[in-house]
Amino acid sequence: MFSSFTRHTLRRTVGSSFSRCSNNVVRNAAVRSFAGFPPPRLFDYETVTSNLTVADAIESVEAAFGALARGKVDVPMPMHITIDETADAGPGDCHIKGGYVSGTPTFTVKLATVSFYKNSERGLPPGSGVFCVVNAVTGAPLAVMQENRFMTDLRTGAAGAVSIKHCTSEQQSTVGFIGCGAIARNMARATAAVRKFETGVAYAFDGAEEFAAEMEAELGIPFVVASTAEELCGKSDVIFTQTPGGSTVLELDWLKKNGPGVTIIASGSDQPTKQEIPNDVLKASKYISDLTKQTSKVGELRAPIQAGVMTEDDVHAELGEIVNGDKPGREGDELIVVDLTGTGAQDAAIGQVAWDKLSQL
Repeated sequence: MFSSFTRHTLRRTVGSSFSRCSNNVVRNAAVRSFAGFPPPRLFDYETVTSNLTVADAIESVEAAFGALARGKVDVPMPMHITIDETADAGPGDCHIKGGYVSGTPTFTVKLATVSFYKNSERGLPPGSGVFCVVNAVTGAPLAVMQENRFMTDLRTGAAGAVSIKHCTSEQQSTVGFIGCGAIARNMARATAAVRKFETGVAYAFDGAEEFAAEMEAELGIPFVVASTAEELCGKSDVIFTQTPGGSTVLELDWLKKNGPGVTIIASGSDQPTKQEIPNDVLKASKYISDLTKQTSKVGELRAPIQAGVMTEDDVHAELGEIVNGDKPGREGDELIVVDLTGTGAQDAAIGQVAWDKLSQL
């Protein structure tokens, strides 16, 4: 017979060994469980750009705006990281956005860098970016897509197409582009996918001639180059603005006074230092936001709120409310401004579209 001390010692020894064994089993099982996730697929820039077009994104982005207005999208406020200029880094900016559209099989987190202007000295573009598309069932990353702002520009162009569809009329026949870079090209392509305009007008400090010639050949719409932004505004019923947003790009007196009304679709402001549209133009307009909680902080709405000339109560609608038919878009010859800051809902939408296409390769 064992003494009580011996029995106690045996129980402690056996119990401790069993506990260590159990912990090791659990730990090893956890390691095997996490290792069970397959690695995400990597799609390089060439694969992404050769397989996706702005037309792919329009329907899904429109649906995402509708879901956003119904409260069916989880969209956190964007994260902004400023990389100040030092001897070792910068200058530049990093934006992190993401979102999940309820009921869809994936969600997306996007990291985009912009304004790394010293990259020109290195023979590199001023920004880059990746999309991470994640399985909404298991939480495992499915893909990392090296898009270098290509997919961002596609979903911005798609938002422009949704704005054209719901906030312009057939009588608005001339479309102008202030700023003629990659976003303007996607805006033009997306516009042509939903409406046939009679004439295009281009203005930029650099690249307007090349843009006009390229878009005319690609879209079959005659383009002219304006010598000033004022000239462009005087000719255009619809005006896209997609500039760095360091200063305003038009004035109220420049806009057409007669005709079917003017629609301005602004996509250059996405942080608190930017503004393309003057306060008096915004105040005079039927103002439509992509997401008011965002445009009031980093979009065109921020400046007039800070100046005390507008409040969030002056927002006619969010774009998704118009998509859903809850509020009207264009009703007559009024001035409309659509403020596109870019939402995580759009990123989630284009991420799903991209995964659906690229995962089949």
